[in-house]
Amino acid sequence: MKTKLHFARFEFKYVLPKTLRDDVERELQFFLEFDPYVEDKPDHQYFVRSLYFDDPSFTSFYEKHDGLHTRSKFRVRTYTNDVEVSAPSFLEIKGRHNNLVFKHRCELATDGEPILDTGSKFTKKVTKIATPSNVRQQFQYEVYRKRIRPVALVDYWRRPYVSVYDPEFRLTFDERLYATNTVGLFPESSCTRRMMVAGYTVVEVKFRRHIPSWFHRIIQSYQLRRVSISKICEAVETLEIAENLS
Repeated sequence: MKTKLHFARFEFKYVLPKTLRDDVERELQFFLEFDPYVEDKPDHQYFVRSLYFDDPSFTSFYEKHDGLHTRSKFRVRTYTNDVEVSAPSFLEIKGRHNNLVFKHRCELATDGEPILDTGSKFTKKVTKIATPSNVRQQFQYEVYRKRIRPVALVDYWRRPYVSVYDPEFRLTFDERLYATNTVGLFPESSCTRRMMVAGYTVVEVKFRRHIPSWFHRIIQSYQLRRVSISKICEAVETLEIAENLS
């Protein structure tokens, strides 16, 4: 998957029940087209898997929960749940400064092999195979000074759209969201796995400057309301793992 390594943009999120999601998506198709990456994929979707890090006090979780305007978190992201399928993997730091969302990533040199390590071994492996970059340096700092480690896995299917008129305006539909209580990218079947926001789709609107007028009309027509939702915070709450602080 060809992807940018760095960006900063605004992101608005909405959580829609199926009926409303279908109506909104149908109308959006007058203004959006499928991201070229999914044009020929089944159901125009791709799979996303992210293993998130936090420190023993779950600082990242509570900073989001408390609504801090400046915050960040690390994750390892890949695009398969099958160890037999080769997919790119990235170390990412994603955060927010006031209303601006930023993401920086560096590729993991896996040579097509899945990362089967877990826990502290997984963290050491990531540090070793991450492409030399500021992302890797900051990750190393937080591993050794803040003791961040893997805490939970988030899976979902994403259908991405891009604007016909503005290539910097993107919209994604994320569904079938699952949280797994694990410390590796490929968990054992015995690990606790739970569905998040069951029956709903998380819509993410991503743009650099402003929301187009046609989308404002859709917001008003369907009375869409922005929500503050984080997939990893939903996962931590769903799995109830922040209640057992180290």
